[in-house]
Amino acid sequence: MIIAVDGPAGAGKSTVAKRLAKKLGFTYLDTGAMYRALTLKALEQGVDFSDTASLVEMASGTAIDLKYGADSSLAVLLDGRDVSAEIRQPRITRVVSDLAKVREVRQILVELQRELGRRKDSILDGRDIGTHVFPGADVKFYIDANFDERVKRRYLELKDSNPGLRMEDIARDLRNRDSIDSTREFAPLRRAEDAVYIDTTSVGIEDVVEMMSSAVKDRERHG
Repeated sequence: MIIAVDGPAGAGKSTVAKRLAKKLGFTYLDTGAMYRALTLKALEQGVDFSDTASLVEMASGTAIDLKYGADSSLAVLLDGRDVSAEIRQPRITRVVSDLAKVREVRQILVELQRELGRRKDSILDGRDIGTHVFPGADVKFYIDANFDERVKRRYLELKDSNPGLRMEDIARDLRNRDSIDSTREFAPLRRAEDAVYIDTTSVGIEDVVEMMSSAVKDRERHG
């Protein structure tokens, strides 16, 4: 079974997707981490984000893998190097959408995501899982929250590791990401017509996971 979880940045989709995967015994695939890893490599190598040919060449020669520990922790490996912490830095967050909007780069990573997703029962979260990566996913969710709540969540997630970070910085970055993600020409962020919509603004994590689990069980019962 394949479960697709889409939604904008800061809506909580990764948090609930991970918990749902643990509850169901599924493999969790953080597709956003793949784009972040590639963004990190581009920054380290000084690749111009407007140079499509160089980005594609770099992506084609890059090995990205996701490894899970016994405690369900995720390690993101970039050419064999663990970059799990580095890819969460604000400098990556600010520009990852610039790389992710490049059609040819997305096509390379989408093939990898499909390969990983087909290995076993999987939950994938991202921006275009239910509309492009796995349009035939068994169950689709669109996780959302109002803008102010998304800003607050992202700030709380990052403030300890980024001294000096301001809420207004987060708000600016999220507005920019929303614009790029929803208006890019290839596989933009949008809600699949058959996705279960969940607004998490005032709903607790465990309640959201229970709602998702119930939807999955309904799908299993009724086929």
